[in-house]
Amino acid sequence: MPIVTVASPKGGAGKSTASIILATELAHAGAEVTILDCDPNRSISIWADRGTLPPRINVRSDVGESEIVKTLKQQDADGRVVIVDLEGVASRLVSRAISQADLVLTPMRATTLDATIGVRALALIEEEEEALGRAIRHAVVFTMTRAIKSKQHTAIEKSLRGQGVDIITPPLMERAAFSALFEFGGDLRTMPVQGKMEPAAENASAFAQAVYNRLVGKGL
Repeated sequence: MPIVTVASPKGGAGKSTASIILATELAHAGAEVTILDCDPNRSISIWADRGTLPPRINVRSDVGESEIVKTLKQQDADGRVVIVDLEGVASRLVSRAISQADLVLTPMRATTLDATIGVRALALIEEEEEALGRAIRHAVVFTMTRAIKSKQHTAIEKSLRGQGVDIITPPLMERAAFSALFEFGGDLRTMPVQGKMEPAAENASAFAQAVYNRLVGKGL
């Protein structure tokens, strides 16, 4: 089963939110999912401790630089989808996790600052590709977006596409339900109503489907 690493050097870019949404949607579809919480902020662990974990999801926060490759290979052998929420720095742990990934997701907000810092993750992926002598599939997902794209968002997306960067569609919108996951735990189906739940659930499902399509080779 696939390994998805979620990497960005920019704090507040939505790494943990994207990881949780992807994990819970895949688990709801029937997949067995392990999330490795490798971010020192432990946002995934905070979410896991807020309420009952959804079925088919396991969270681990005890994996460091020396264990990451072994752990990923073991989880992969067990037939689980593995999602790695990485720390926001360029470290040996991050490099090792990226080297084992079937897909690297780089979340970023549609701002010039986030895009400028976020592309450092793309450069790190390129370095790993050179070291390994093979391509590592990767994609950008815009987070906390609005229904109407700003000129800045449009320009950033056009620039990235012009550089051949894969961009997940749809982006993850700015939804009260997404941020509330860290308050209530669980998933979008079990948490108390927060804002407009139906559009949030549809956005989460479509995002997870777009990621899944890339994992099985269908999407660009």
